[in-house]
Amino acid sequence: MKERPLVMSLAADQSADAALGVLSHFRVQFYDCLYTRADALFELTDAVVCSDGPVTSLVELTLTAEHRRGHGAMYDALNHGWLEPRRLRRLLAATPLPRAADGRIVLAVDVSNWLRPDAPTSPELLFCHVYGRGRSADQFIPGWPYSFVAALETGRTSWTAVLDAIRLGPSDDATAVTAAQLREVVTRLVHAGQWRPGDADILVVMDTGYDVTRLAYVLADLPVELVGRLRSDRVMLRDAGPGVPRRAAGSPASTAASSPSPSRNPGTPPTRPRRATPPATAGPKPLPGTGCTRDCRPVAPGSITAVNPL
Repeated sequence: MKERPLVMSLAADQSADAALGVLSHFRVQFYDCLYTRADALFELTDAVVCSDGPVTSLVELTLTAEHRRGHGAMYDALNHGWLEPRRLRRLLAATPLPRAADGRIVLAVDVSNWLRPDAPTSPELLFCHVYGRGRSADQFIPGWPYSFVAALETGRTSWTAVLDAIRLGPSDDATAVTAAQLREVVTRLVHAGQWRPGDADILVVMDTGYDVTRLAYVLADLPVELVGRLRSDRVMLRDAGPGVPRRAAGSPASTAASSPSPSRNPGTPPTRPRRATPPATAGPKPLPGTGCTRDCRPVAPGSITAVNPL
């Protein structure tokens, strides 16, 4: 079986024997998570991991050497098999995680869409916002959005340590689902001994579209730090501070403002500055389909109103 790349992905800095022990323990525990049609589901999982290139159809998996059963057993396993998700989530949390260079746990949360444009009768389909398909910059395509939580490591790698995945429903609040998902993942990591008191807080990285402020408030009791990207047009407002009280009439400031200026002759009436006349090219534009500007008002019978020419 082609297990060598998977061994190196689990623990690249350890010996091959230690990595093989971690992989063997994970395979045994994963088999225990399969309650119904365990053998068929286990071989199907091996076929997905060891297949050459992306999987385009389920029938192709039955042609691999790892799948020793017919295509009928494969469909029966998918239709009637059962995997306990809670036990699998605890197993993933207890597996050695990739960490940053300083030993800190870094989690990434994001939504990935499983597009199903050719399955309009599938239940709970949503319109997923995608980019780079067709001529237009973005499109809305029917599919299922999934919220993933994965552990990151320093450097570049082609392997992803996925810890949790939840499908978003039509009536789900993305921020509320993400908050509950992160709380469960962090709780499982703490119970598995991945994080202990005194360690650096778990860093959670998220992309644009997440309400980082709301998530930080909801997850304030957990040992996490949130880092998110903000839109370029996001406006950050500061506290306006205490309000300035309005001055009462007759106060020294109001009387000083109303007293005549000493530089002007008391007998000379005050002169009002003339407003600058805007050039002809800066006049207001007429409304479409009309001959008047926004400054036009209803004309009373018998009166005359000047209208700027077109």
